[in-house]
Amino acid sequence: MKQQGIIAKCVVLMVSLAACVWAVPERPGLRYFPDTDAYKTLVCDFHVHTVFSDGVVWPTVRVEEAWREGLDAIALTDHIEYQPHKEDLPTNHARPYAIAAGKAKEMNILLIKGSEITKDTPPGHYNAIFINDIDPIDNKDVLDSVRVANEQEGFVFWNHHTWKGEDKGKWEQVQTTMFDKQWLHGMEVANGDTYYPQAHRWCLEKGLVMLGNSDIHQPSYDAVYEPDKHRTLTLVLAKERTVEAVEEAVRAGRTIVWWGNTLVGKQEYLLPLFEKSVTVRPVYMTTDDAFYFEIVNNAFVNLELKRTGKVGPAKLTLGARTTKLVKAARGKDDASVKLSYTVTNLLVEPEKGLPVSIEIGK
Repeated sequence: MKQQGIIAKCVVLMVSLAACVWAVPERPGLRYFPDTDAYKTLVCDFHVHTVFSDGVVWPTVRVEEAWREGLDAIALTDHIEYQPHKEDLPTNHARPYAIAAGKAKEMNILLIKGSEITKDTPPGHYNAIFINDIDPIDNKDVLDSVRVANEQEGFVFWNHHTWKGEDKGKWEQVQTTMFDKQWLHGMEVANGDTYYPQAHRWCLEKGLVMLGNSDIHQPSYDAVYEPDKHRTLTLVLAKERTVEAVEEAVRAGRTIVWWGNTLVGKQEYLLPLFEKSVTVRPVYMTTDDAFYFEIVNNAFVNLELKRTGKVGPAKLTLGARTTKLVKAARGKDDASVKLSYTVTNLLVEPEKGLPVSIEIGK
């Protein structure tokens, strides 16, 4: 009888343990990019659709996809005006967030309330995130919608400005009005598979925040990312991993756009990320005319370096999460050398890469 009791307790324990193992997909074991000395590097998507507008998945599925793909935060931004499924799902702007909120807490995904103000182009589409109530934003006039979003202290950005062509994506009086009233805070520098160099320029010229988003409508099939194959995302340099910290960082403009095998951002944020991503190991062999050493790239991007100085390989590719053997010329009496490069796929301006230097033998 005693043995049967022990067996019964073991069965109960096994059942209890089994109940604690969730039937959820695994996520990548490593983060895509390291934290910097000052900030946590959070991976975010601020433009996501569900069946409550013209997406084709339920809100909780977007949370599960975010977990599976290693994201930290998403904003559900269904169209306010465009709802092709409303015969099946009556208009209820608050429902996507309400449905997803519990799952997001359960799966440790930061969920941000948002919506897409969907007007003809021009004036175009605008996302409002960090808002409280979507219903009052539903207005016929785009300026009224953007004004109300701002009255809620929302963050408004202009989406995919040339999605209907360069001519319809021009900066016009409506954008000037928004900008002058401080109602427009950012732009999508990249959306889906497309990078917008003009949006990049406007962000630099006007002090707008740079964002990159997926604008995903279909189910996400990219569970296994590659450096040049992943959904377009925004890296947010936040003080901590909370919605409040994400909002503070976005408003402060501490963002980097991750589009394909390219990062786009301000030099003051790209350089610390590069310096944390790239490790130069000590010289392991020295000859009269060369240093031999290893460079480790810890980031999930293939870094493309072009020499701007006189020392080192003319071109250098540091594969994502790989170690490379490098030989750099030296004078016989040189105790160290400085390698000067431009990282051509870390863009500080359109067609202008990030300047970096690497000290060898120091």
